[in-house]
Amino acid sequence: MTGRVLITGGSGSLGRRVVARAAAAGWEPVGTYLSTATSGGVRLDIRDPGDVRRVLGEVRPVALIHTAAGRDRNDWPATADGAANVAVAAANAGVRLVHVSSDAIFSGRAGEYDEDALPDPVYPYGAAKAAAETAVRAVLPSAAVVRTSLILGDGNGAHEILTHDLIAGRVSGALFTDEIRKPVHVDDLADALLELAAGSYAGVLNVAGTDPISRYDLGVLVARRDGLDPSAIPATSLAALGLNRPPDLRLITDRAAGLLGTRLRGAHEFLAA
Repeated sequence: MTGRVLITGGSGSLGRRVVARAAAAGWEPVGTYLSTATSGGVRLDIRDPGDVRRVLGEVRPVALIHTAAGRDRNDWPATADGAANVAVAAANAGVRLVHVSSDAIFSGRAGEYDEDALPDPVYPYGAAKAAAETAVRAVLPSAAVVRTSLILGDGNGAHEILTHDLIAGRVSGALFTDEIRKPVHVDDLADALLELAAGSYAGVLNVAGTDPISRYDLGVLVARRDGLDPSAIPATSLAALGLNRPPDLRLITDRAAGLLGTRLRGAHEFLAA
């Protein structure tokens, strides 16, 4: 299936790549923005149910990929309520919905998580993303809910930017040696989202890379790829600082590997120097 696809958050790091990959794949993408206008984009405030209805009525897409979230990690109205507004509008318009969720909905105490794992968030952003999932699945059971992890690979990922800033001394802090994730390349995730937008898969699907890796070791891979000195990356651990952050979030991706044509690469492959 191709046609017009609406991408919320089209000005964000993931949304921009979804727009670009959609155009390359023959879709007619329309990205949304809130404060920073984008070429060919439309302004949308997902916190406003009427605005969501308006944009869907004007764009009339065959599918909607919801990548937008709050401006910060405590923005419940955008992250949680915004997802509910998008789901209601998509249901009323009969539009295929692919919603982007996060491994942040878990505490990290179990280590590995499949699609049947129940959310048990430990901080506000995870709680907002869990609430967003609940709303989407209740309002539109036919939607695909994509749980993903750290997104990077094109140089614009938050972890890539943080690694550069830490090495350059532009910011304080450190990367954690005991915080494990399964990072995904932004283009692999974008292609998977478009593949799901064209299909009929309903429910949760884990879409992440194949390699479990610590945030610190991920920074080392980024530094080596970009010709920077990995030894300049400050390191610490959650245990040393006593932080209540999810330590080990490994999304099990067996279902995605069997379902999707898109190959989900591991960080060691896509960050190879």
